[in-house]
Amino acid sequence: MTTPPIGNQSQAQTGNGAIQQLTGNFDTFLQLLTAQLQNQDPLSPMDSTQFTQQLVEFSQVEQQINTNSNLQNLISLTEANAGSAAVSYLGKDITITNGNGALINGQAQWNYTLGADSASTTLTVTNSSGQVVYTGPGSTTSGSNTFSWNGQDQNGNQLPDGTYTLAVTATGSDGSTIQTSVSYSGTVSEVSFQNGVPVLMIGPMAVQLSQVSGVGQTNS
Repeated sequence: MTTPPIGNQSQAQTGNGAIQQLTGNFDTFLQLLTAQLQNQDPLSPMDSTQFTQQLVEFSQVEQQINTNSNLQNLISLTEANAGSAAVSYLGKDITITNGNGALINGQAQWNYTLGADSASTTLTVTNSSGQVVYTGPGSTTSGSNTFSWNGQDQNGNQLPDGTYTLAVTATGSDGSTIQTSVSYSGTVSEVSFQNGVPVLMIGPMAVQLSQVSGVGQTNS
């Protein structure tokens, strides 16, 4: 499992630096204020309203820095909890239903469902850039069907392992569109962190926790 980035540590260090700078500025302000009060003209005392306003502004800035620091702590805690939850998926089969699938060692397999028998079914595979790399006929039988792909494009060229997306279009004998759904199942081999967010890896494919629609038993 990869480790999370150190961005949170940098943010925490920045917050600590801001507190230290504010403290130093506040101490300097109090020293100047004390000196001014000690040396003010008794016949023309300084306006205390300005001092009060400055003290209020310092207090507001300090409260804001403390608030930001507390929020960062909450974010770090939330990310740590999410990371712990993600680790529990290691070695388990998960199912996603957004059409994505992992081509691993030149093999990928999706399940798709037709809401009724179709007159024509077309399977279209696109790569991560949205380019169509494969188009072919699919089953016309209603219910659950399987599509196994060898990772080759229309010209028989072997494509690299990665994330590909299957779309299924089915048309009835009367020209109506038949409802379809696509699912893919794979084993979580790794938990990675992207921008501080844990993702599940099925081979080369990254899966967000929110994309998981089902979890199977741990593979032995």
